[in-house]
Amino acid sequence: QVQVVESGGGLVQAGGSLRLSCTASGLNFDDYALGWFRQAPGKEREGVSCISRSGGITYYAWSVKGRFTISRDNAKNIVYLEMNSLKPEDTAMYYCAAQRWAFGTCTAANFGAWGQGTQVTVSS
Repeated sequence: QVQVVESGGGLVQAGGSLRLSCTASGLNFDDYALGWFRQAPGKEREGVSCISRSGGITYYAWSVKGRFTISRDNAKNIVYLEMNSLKPEDTAMYYCAAQRWAFGTCTAANFGAWGQGTQVTVSS
């Protein structure tokens, strides 16, 4: 049974930083592309950043490019999202998701295994 668990969310002031972590079990981690998605109240879930199986290919939404960094450690079955220069509009529930092989485009519909989410709140 595939299990995806996020951690690291919290309350931070604008301009601050957070690092989200996501572990996945019940799967061969090396075979899975991973992604971070977020959903604010009343809005659709959007792809924030995705990373290929080897980590050699990454995608960032234009709204976070240059501020967020995705990385993965396949030896530890973990993926990170380093978030810097946070803005109030980054406030959302952040989800980690896994998809076997390639992610295609970094959209929620392409990912099959999801965590429960971790809340990120950025105060102004």
